[in-house]
Amino acid sequence: MNGSMINAMVSMYGLQQKLDLLADNIANVNTAGYKRKEASFEDLLTNMKQQQQAFEQPVRLTKLGFNQGWGSRMVLVQPDLSQGPVQKTESIYDIAIEGNALFEVQTDATGTRAYTRSGSFQMAFDRNGTAVLANPDGYPVIATLPDGTEGRIELPDGFEMRVDPEGRVSGVSRDGFEVRDLGRIKLVQPLKPGVLSPTADNLFVVAQGLNADEVVRTVVPSQDGGVKLLQGFLEQSNVTLSEEMSELVMVQRAYQMSARALTSSDTMMGLANNLRA
Repeated sequence: MNGSMINAMVSMYGLQQKLDLLADNIANVNTAGYKRKEASFEDLLTNMKQQQQAFEQPVRLTKLGFNQGWGSRMVLVQPDLSQGPVQKTESIYDIAIEGNALFEVQTDATGTRAYTRSGSFQMAFDRNGTAVLANPDGYPVIATLPDGTEGRIELPDGFEMRVDPEGRVSGVSRDGFEVRDLGRIKLVQPLKPGVLSPTADNLFVVAQGLNADEVVRTVVPSQDGGVKLLQGFLEQSNVTLSEEMSELVMVQRAYQMSARALTSSDTMMGLANNLRA
């Protein structure tokens, strides 16, 4: 197999991965809190070739050396955590983050944590009938409780939830005469966004083998002026459809060119194999 075929096939594989990533972004253009994915590529092994001295002619001004590459590959997919537009919903369980931060949720009974920008929450009932603030998949939202420990936000029966811009959650009785402190919603700020791995359900997890404390840090809105919460609002996807479609067209054209190079190489090899002495 010649170098041109290898180059074309390797590049086509990387471009196919890029097409899949763009399709994922476009499919989630209306998903609340979705963060577009970005891909990084690198060249594969590049060799320096030297032409034979017989090619050296007095009229040649270019060097006899030239580079021969072997295509490119996708090496990293990371989320773009830039702010998306905020839309008013009037639901008291919808909470939007303004600034650089993420919600933290618990995904299983062992305490595994995941992170998300989607504040589309609801009140879910556990097996004991306790109302707990959770995401649409039932994962409870983590908060710092009044006693200083971390846990779930549990809403007493007959109370409504109120969230201030600093993340403090209160339960207000329907008659308005009783207010209970339910804790403060925990927010974390990514220190290394590139190692946050996107998973299903619009969540991010810390890549396996890494310490979560080195990837994210806890932030308090009252201490970080760039972060605040908005109750009754939802952050929308930060995907810009026109930009994604433009990039999609460019990647498709690059894929077509690589496919034509592969076809041309195959044709030339067929002609060479059919030559007779």
